[in-house]
Amino acid sequence: MNIALIYIFIMIKYSLGKGCDTMVVVFGGAFNPPTIAHKEIYFLIDKVIGFDHFIFLPVSNKYNKSTLINDEYRIEMLKILIKDLPKAQLSLLEIDDFNYLGTYESLKRLSDKFPNEEIAFIIGSDNLVNIKRWINSRRLVSEFRFIVINRNHQDATKIIEKDPLLSENRDNFRIVSGFKQYVSSTAFRDSLDPYYVTEEIYQYIMEKDLYRGNQ
Repeated sequence: MNIALIYIFIMIKYSLGKGCDTMVVVFGGAFNPPTIAHKEIYFLIDKVIGFDHFIFLPVSNKYNKSTLINDEYRIEMLKILIKDLPKAQLSLLEIDDFNYLGTYESLKRLSDKFPNEEIAFIIGSDNLVNIKRWINSRRLVSEFRFIVINRNHQDATKIIEKDPLLSENRDNFRIVSGFKQYVSSTAFRDSLDPYYVTEEIYQYIMEKDLYRGNQ
């Protein structure tokens, strides 16, 4: 774990995994590109909570995000990232969908694949305020568990308590506080600094000439 890049101080709140012997952690996102921060989150959650499966769930180009590069590149970079993560796997559920169906539908399908395991979705505290705008947000929040990464000096507990939908389902949230993330995909795209990604991913980006406005 590269603690020089990401300083972690952990405070755990709320219960997770009640009545379930095994857990599937789902990490959704653009991964545009996958950074060392994404890898660090795998190790953090494994240390603090533990899991049997850790699923990287990249969103497809069908999601309305203009900065996304083609699916094929992000898939290959994620394959590189998870090579040395023994409990990690890549799900192409959203990549293969004809339309973007939202996180709720993805987690429902993953629940069908892992019927005897609890599903927990990783979310940044900055996204909590917008979750009510997500597709099927009420069912999503009431039916699934969330691992909240506290970021940017935000207080996820206060965000949850102030939001009626979240506070009503507060027991479904477990908060990991003090995660000071200095690495982001946006920072890499803006700088192409190899500091933000693994060496092999950086080599892939250079070979494919990505993030230079011509992919």
